Amino acid sequence: MKLTQLRYLAAIVDSGLNISAAAERLHISQPGVSRQLKLLEDELGFELFVRDGRQLQRLTPAGQRVLEKARRLLREAQSIKAMSLDARDPTKGSLSIATTHTQARYVLPSVIAQFRQRYPQVKLHLQQGTSEQIAELLNDGQVDIAISTGARDKVPHCVLLPCYEWYRRVIVPKAHPLARHKVLSLAKLAQYPIVTYVFNLSGPASLPEAFSKAGLTPDIAITARDADVIKTYVRLGLGVGIVAAMALDPEQDSDLVSFDASQLFPRHLTWVGFRRGAFLRRYVLDFIQLVGPHLDRPTIHKAERSETQLDVDALFTALSLPIHR
Repeated sequence: MKLTQLRYLAAIVDSGLNISAAAERLHISQPGVSRQLKLLEDELGFELFVRDGRQLQRLTPAGQRVLEKARRLLREAQSIKAMSLDARDPTKGSLSIATTHTQARYVLPSVIAQFRQRYPQVKLHLQQGTSEQIAELLNDGQVDIAISTGARDKVPHCVLLPCYEWYRRVIVPKAHPLARHKVLSLAKLAQYPIVTYVFNLSGPASLPEAFSKAGLTPDIAITARDADVIKTYVRLGLGVGIVAAMALDPEQDSDLVSFDASQLFPRHLTWVGFRRGAFLRRYVLDFIQLVGPHLDRPTIHKAERSETQLDVDALFTALSLPIHR
């Protein structure tokens, strides 16, 4: 049994049981993947997949157990490789990050500028998506760390560290009727079309829940992943915008009137996460601290040693660290 064969197995599953897609992901030929899969099954003495002709339908129960152990072995191998690289030259390498558009556009530029000054030979790769897409990238090991809000239940085998809390703001053009008000209420907002972020596809969404608890039904006219897109539609008069407070620029958005919505909608907690058991190189630790200054190396190492996310949460509750942005 070879580590390469286990890597091929994981790639097949991650590619939706499509061997051709797995081969493309691995940058090898499709027959090569099929041959190694057969060799692995021959050595194990049982089939890993239920098949319909040549099509893979699903993992067998035994195949599921093998996959779980294979993923652990692959993570350990990756950690050992990272340890070796860190020992040889801690200033060179790569760092892949999955995050939302809002974080990438409004929070990370200053962080990345500082990081690049400190580590000019580390290549950075940013991938943007919804909370659910970010969770999938982190679970599959396609990124080193993730910075997101929500979807905590989608990453059960990861360590999530609290970065900062944030609240929403309501935005309207200066000519909008709401611009004359000093204080907004959910009832006032419910009278107008709303432009806001895409809701998660699973689980409750806090914004419609807030209206629902007040006995109101909001008119969610347009949703988008990008705060800049939301602001564009607000400027066109297509609705009242609800965005993250960090997504507003005092100069670029001076044509809009904004209202603090911290009393209308619940706070949000942005976290930075990594797979449990992963070896974090020194520059990764430094990047995390740049995102959340309270996340120094001793604190991160304590969180790494926690057995569950509940233990991590308890650690930060006990520390009572300031995490406001």
